[in-house]
Amino acid sequence: MLCELKVENLALIESLHLSLGGSGDGLVVLTGETGAGKSIMMRAIALLTGARASADWIRSGAESCTVEALFEISDRQRDLLQLLEEGGFAADNEIIIRRVISQNGRSRLFVNGVMAPVKTVTEICQHLLNIASQHDHQQLLQPATHLDFLDTLGDHWPARSAYGACYEAWQQARDVLDELRSRERERDQRLDFLAFQIAEIKEAAPQPGEDEQLAIERRRLKGAESLIRLSRECYDLINSTIADQLAVVRRTMEQLAALDPQITTLAEELSSYSFLAEDFAARVRDYHDGLEDDPHRLELVSGRLDQLKALKRKYGESIEDILAHLSRSERELESIENLERQIAEQQREVQRLHQQTVALAQELSATRRQTARRMEQAMGTELGTLAFSQSGIEVRFHDRQETPDQLRSTGLDRVEFFFAPNPGEPARPLAKVASGGELSRLMLALKCLLAKKDMVETVIFDEVDAGIGGEAAEAVARKIRELAGHHQVICITHLPQIAARGTEHFLVEKSVCNGRTLSSVTRLEKEQRVDELARMLAGASVTEQTRAWALELLAKGGRG
Repeated sequence: MLCELKVENLALIESLHLSLGGSGDGLVVLTGETGAGKSIMMRAIALLTGARASADWIRSGAESCTVEALFEISDRQRDLLQLLEEGGFAADNEIIIRRVISQNGRSRLFVNGVMAPVKTVTEICQHLLNIASQHDHQQLLQPATHLDFLDTLGDHWPARSAYGACYEAWQQARDVLDELRSRERERDQRLDFLAFQIAEIKEAAPQPGEDEQLAIERRRLKGAESLIRLSRECYDLINSTIADQLAVVRRTMEQLAALDPQITTLAEELSSYSFLAEDFAARVRDYHDGLEDDPHRLELVSGRLDQLKALKRKYGESIEDILAHLSRSERELESIENLERQIAEQQREVQRLHQQTVALAQELSATRRQTARRMEQAMGTELGTLAFSQSGIEVRFHDRQETPDQLRSTGLDRVEFFFAPNPGEPARPLAKVASGGELSRLMLALKCLLAKKDMVETVIFDEVDAGIGGEAAEAVARKIRELAGHHQVICITHLPQIAARGTEHFLVEKSVCNGRTLSSVTRLEKEQRVDELARMLAGASVTEQTRAWALELLAKGGRG
């Protein structure tokens, strides 16, 4: 139940605090002149449900606008309580939803003080309230929406979702089968292509890191002449000059150590340098002896590097990429060679999923037809209370087939609502025979059926009385009041018949204060309600007779 609504700086509303805490199940009516700001109230509520926001809606001169609502929830709303707990918004039977819109166009939503994504808030609000606007009845003119109405009324959405998942799996399996068959048509050409690539790579037999080692070897072969000359010079210098002089130093230090033991350690260290010099000379000699100036080897290495470079151009930037491509190609080749077996297995899978999809579609269709019969009976009863004499709704199913091309994501069925507004006349498609006022009452009847079965406690009607008058207006007022017997109903209306039946009555007015236009909402007491009902009945030409009529309506409304 909606208990409180706060609005700040939204369009013409500067500050509004609407308290509905004492309403419970009942009818809350909002009335006022056209353009007074009733639509702004609906915009505020829509913003809380996750509707699109715009910075243009912020009141001129304000930095931001805020809409906030407090709802009470009952223990029987288990799905909603679980949703709040899973989202980390759990609270003791209360939920506060707040939306803030900034001048930069950014919008933020909060649930019990915790920032929440739009999708989550929208899902939460689906459990809190149901909004029916004066434009909703246009959906009845679109046969494509009739199946959704039927599934909602019959609680078929879980079964429809299960069917939809199976249907999607079947479609994906069909796509895989089509791909396999396409590959089969290209099989021979692809086989030759893969076999050539695999053979080319295997014949070259590249090894990881081989290209780097060959590049080093090629640089050494290209500079072989200089390397041989420089290493020979280095060897001669160490072996003939440095080593000989260090040998003299070693012998001299040995003589010094014999005369003075204190210099023994130094003599030993210098001796080790002498031996190291001899070792370095040997290593330089071995390096020199290992060098060769071999133009033939240089040609072979360059050729191998060119071969590896050609493979890289085709299969990857590195030898690792080439080997990875080889592995993929071998797997694909094996897969193609087993293509016939794969196609046979996929055909069996497609057939299995098709049979499962058809079975679910048939089961869903059977329950829909049962719901359709119940809906026809229930709508007949509801329409009888809405000044439709001997009128009724027929739910007609189009011819169906269970072939793959006829199955759709919604099932086997295509339904359309037919309406017989006048006794003795055949039922015709709803879109062709129903007037605006009739559509409004039909939508109201549907909303009443849905409200009786769902867990939503708050139903909001936004001028659903458009195009209605006379006996029909009285019937609509009775129906809305009946719905308010087990729901909290908030109704924005221009009909005095509905306004008189409200358990609470709020007046939406527009005024000018300090040069600024403001919209305000005021709770009306009995005498004020009489004045407002008289205005709704006669406009500016209110008489004592009009006030007496308003009092009579109010008294009649109080009796329900």
